[in-house]
Amino acid sequence: MKKMVSVLMPLLFMLTFIPPAFAEKAPAKKSSVKYQVPSSVRNISKENTYPNSTQDLPLLQPSDLTKKLINSSKVKIENPDLIRMLNESSINSTPFAIGYRAIVYLGQWPLNYESAETSPNWEFQKINTNYFDNRGGKLPYQIKYVQESQKVIRGGLTAKIPNAEDVKKMMLLKSMEKTRLPLSFETIIGSGTKNDHIYNIPANRLGYLYAYAPGVNEKGKVTYGEVYLMLKGNKKLIVIKNVTSQGIGAWIPVQDFVSFGFLASERPR
Repeated sequence: MKKMVSVLMPLLFMLTFIPPAFAEKAPAKKSSVKYQVPSSVRNISKENTYPNSTQDLPLLQPSDLTKKLINSSKVKIENPDLIRMLNESSINSTPFAIGYRAIVYLGQWPLNYESAETSPNWEFQKINTNYFDNRGGKLPYQIKYVQESQKVIRGGLTAKIPNAEDVKKMMLLKSMEKTRLPLSFETIIGSGTKNDHIYNIPANRLGYLYAYAPGVNEKGKVTYGEVYLMLKGNKKLIVIKNVTSQGIGAWIPVQDFVSFGFLASERPR
């Protein structure tokens, strides 16, 4: 017995230091690097001469009745407008409802949106060019961004789709949740908007300071269905029929952010 212990102890000691070659790898943390704002992109909300209204689309909280109705559906319901309509509904129960049955058609609705890809494009749309000719200068010339004219940046869906406004709201909510960026389907950069960052144009060079409005490309799938409210005795439930899905994409501008690109050249561009 002592011999077995003397043999087993060194083996156990060695095994504790063997690297777990066949152990399952820990799941890698999801990286959010692609949603980090680059150093060339600056927030100009305070300097913007056009006061954009804040795009506020909070998740609508369903009432107790709406929660029960949503949970009774076999298809996920996320459409804020449909949830709002259900919140505004009231259905009174009666103890004498035995045998009572009714079906109310609420219409065809986009029920939910499932995001597949959310990709920022920091140079979504060119909005301004500041220029200075320093070819006759002997010293560097400092240039700053000044928006020469008001610019309206609009996004939108990449294809025609039923109930487009409802779909845009759901896509906007998902994009804002994923990127944590201030998104809006329309944003405006006012004339005279400035930024204090300095760019030096060397002597004997032309200087170009380009400004771009960033945007987010959102892609995914929207699910439609015919919505019925079924009343059966004291039971209330949602029934979804003729469910269909459709792929959709959208461009959504980033509100009150500007991306800059600077170029010094010997020749005009």
